[in-house]
Amino acid sequence: MNVLSGKGGVGKSSITTQLALSLSLSGHSVGVLDVDLTGPSMPRMFNIEDAKVTQAPGGWLPVPVHTTNSDKGVGQLRCMSLGFLLRGRGDAVVWRGPKKTAMIRQFLSDVLWGEMDYLLIDTPPGTSDEHISLAETLLKEARPGQVAGAVVVTTPQAVATADVRKELNFCVKTSIPVIGVIENMAGFVCPNCAECTDIFGKGGGQVMANDFNVPFLGRIPIDPQFVMLIETGQTPEYPQGTIINGQDFSKALQSGSSGSTSEVTKDASLLAEKYRDCSLEPIFRKIAQDIVTSVG
Repeated sequence: MNVLSGKGGVGKSSITTQLALSLSLSGHSVGVLDVDLTGPSMPRMFNIEDAKVTQAPGGWLPVPVHTTNSDKGVGQLRCMSLGFLLRGRGDAVVWRGPKKTAMIRQFLSDVLWGEMDYLLIDTPPGTSDEHISLAETLLKEARPGQVAGAVVVTTPQAVATADVRKELNFCVKTSIPVIGVIENMAGFVCPNCAECTDIFGKGGGQVMANDFNVPFLGRIPIDPQFVMLIETGQTPEYPQGTIINGQDFSKALQSGSSGSTSEVTKDASLLAEKYRDCSLEPIFRKIAQDIVTSVG
């Protein structure tokens, strides 16, 4: 399953992270492949930047984010990224197209994922060499029905949807099925009050999905609490009366939390558990369920 967008800065990595967490929390075994070679961000999103890839006979072993927890119905989550192979976090990747193409093909052929339910591929923006190589390799090497398709990400503004329409046309030309469109940054959840404001407007993603006759998967607001979870490990905690998509998250936390909502621990193994308290979790849970129903 590819996560695509024709425009940078729309939150593809954030969407990939939350789809992976949601699928894993539903009991599925999930892998995340980061093919944004010049800006690999998945190691940081999962708080596994210091991890190193292990060589094994026949290829590379992906880095574990968390293992299977049968008691809680959580499936394992693993990740592979060029970020694990760089010597330093700030190292620049200055590669021409052929080397990028070779790296992507190596990622697709030499990572030993083993048995898993879903592989999410986080891509760079645009329709460049990486995308063409990815599409050609997947369609050539994958078994029939193995390539579920693409989740296309946009933000509500017209300047974003204009670029993302090119990505939908790219999918048509390369015969990649479109699973659906997600409209990200559709609203801002204020951390100090109970309001969710449409700072970038809303509806552009749904209009675009309707124009291309593809499913619209949902709108995702900006939630600073999710950012704090990724950056610092702080469990999401909302002021009284915070209602998002009709759900009161302050009440949910008061009744359902163990009293540790202010805990700050950057531990990848705890990320999924803390994500359960995020306002975005129910939204992505539904989106993940819709995707599973769609692709089987």
